[in-house]
Amino acid sequence: MSESVLVPSDRDVRGTLDSPDSDTCVVACPPHPQMGGSRTDPKLRAVSDALDCACLRFDYGAWDEGDGELADTRDTYAWARDRYDRVGLFGYSFGGCLALVAAARESEAGRSPFAVAALAPAANINADIDAVEAIDHIDCPVGVVYGERDTTVDAEAVAERVRARGGTVEAVGADHFFVGQTAKVAETVASLLM
Repeated sequence: MSESVLVPSDRDVRGTLDSPDSDTCVVACPPHPQMGGSRTDPKLRAVSDALDCACLRFDYGAWDEGDGELADTRDTYAWARDRYDRVGLFGYSFGGCLALVAAARESEAGRSPFAVAALAPAANINADIDAVEAIDHIDCPVGVVYGERDTTVDAEAVAERVRARGGTVEAVGADHFFVGQTAKVAETVASLLM
């Protein structure tokens, strides 16, 4: 069962809440919106299906060079925190970077997620949104799944920092898009969150 959500925000942030009857929710951040990323992304849907809890997949508001999209992520996280006992963060690609940076900023504000996982995360979006730098400021379990042949983003730099911090890293024999491996990587990501 799914329901539509309008996230309170200064921007137009809308989501789909899957399996809402739970005390736990994972906020799922989509890939780059200018590259077609949205809440309907197959990787986000597969992770939602693999989770044993609620999952809020959302769309960012109008393109804002990453800053507005980070605000959208944090607003969506706040919406979930108001309704669920436990809230985690997950993101794919551009969304993976945002999930990690949002987890760091929420940790610094005393509102840590129960866990954060990133699938093929971008290392950074701009000078202020840097996933590699953010890792050291996250106060919860961190996991990364990335493709060993990924030439789209520098997910390996994020994975190295997560390893050094003692987080969980899973390398998959794939490129950035995990062709034919969506179900497998979704199960792996879900295991990092549950």
